[in-house]
Amino acid sequence: MAQRTATIASATGLHARPAAVFTKAAASSGHAVTVSAKGKSADARSILAVLGLGVSSGDEVLLDVDGAEAERVADELRALLETDLDAA
Repeated sequence: MAQRTATIASATGLHARPAAVFTKAAASSGHAVTVSAKGKSADARSILAVLGLGVSSGDEVLLDVDGAEAERVADELRALLETDLDAA
């Protein structure tokens, strides 16, 4: 298992487009991915669960990735969250 902390760069936080891009990447990784923020955790492969966290721009989230290449996937997902996905 790999853990990473990421600071959300998108101006809208993990809402709408940024959440969709993130959850698609988490789901396509083939790994079990959990994202935690504000004392709550969610399956990062579920857009409704991620939206329910209410993550805003500048908030820190914790990623937990479990699978064969967890370190690589955790690094990629952290980089994605630290990119302004509103502009992508």
